[in-house]
Amino acid sequence: MKAATYKEFGGKETIKVTTVDVPELKEGEVLVRIKAAGVNPVDTAVREGYLKDFLPYEFPVIPGWDVAGVVEDRGFSARRFNVGDEVYAYARRPKVQYGTFAEYIVIPETYFARKPENLSFEEAAGIPLVGLTAYQSLYDAGNLQENQTVLILGASGGVGSLAIQLAKVKGATVIGVASEKNHGFMKELGADHTVDYKDNHVGNAVKEIFPDGVDLIFDCASGETLEQSLAALKKNGTLVSILNHGENIDKSINFHYVFVEPNARQLEHLRELAESGKLKVHVSNTYSLDETAEAMQQIQTLHTTGKIVIVP
Repeated sequence: MKAATYKEFGGKETIKVTTVDVPELKEGEVLVRIKAAGVNPVDTAVREGYLKDFLPYEFPVIPGWDVAGVVEDRGFSARRFNVGDEVYAYARRPKVQYGTFAEYIVIPETYFARKPENLSFEEAAGIPLVGLTAYQSLYDAGNLQENQTVLILGASGGVGSLAIQLAKVKGATVIGVASEKNHGFMKELGADHTVDYKDNHVGNAVKEIFPDGVDLIFDCASGETLEQSLAALKKNGTLVSILNHGENIDKSINFHYVFVEPNARQLEHLRELAESGKLKVHVSNTYSLDETAEAMQQIQTLHTTGKIVIVP
């Protein structure tokens, strides 16, 4: 099969598109023909070696953790899906080696959920990592409740754009933080208020809207934006970050760091929300497998609106 690979950590020059063997199909696993694979900032962080002490790896590595595709074969006892079923998954295994920037993937069927019927493969491939990240951050770590107020930093990106919608599903009031050019996009997704982080003190701007502060801050941006926003957090409020590990966070703050985990049950819930029209995915651009290096370079800018996707 054709796949993007790298044999050492480094920049985009390490990516080579080549022909590799399809992994062996084992008990409980399914072979899926990849129709689309979402690209995420963490893919470049892994490639550059930033997570090598956190995630075991084996070269050569096929990058990518998001997948939407069609079941082509099943191993012994893998009977949740039939050949021909359309599925999607967050395909991060315990060891970084066989990813989704390829024509096929073999992983345990327990990773997969049925693809939302009303979404294209490209749109569906944009959900797993960011959707599960937002879900686990807002619902599990943040325990977001109806009528609470949530401030989302980096709300126009992949995770943030799903977080706006999931917060609205809960019945929360949403303030989205991003550059002004993305304010219309955030409001289309359901944001009740928007704040520009440029030439602005985020915390003060939020306090003008909600003098008593917000119940939850969901941090998908970190840095100065996060520092400023803490002024708007209620005394008993919660901070959830996917970037900051908490080293420089005041110990009195109810803080949680989230590194997303695969969860097929939650993917099924996300499918239901998508099929009921409560979850939309904005795909801003698609790339071929041969353009994997360019796609990873684009996601590294951290200025992608919505999602970008590789179509093998």
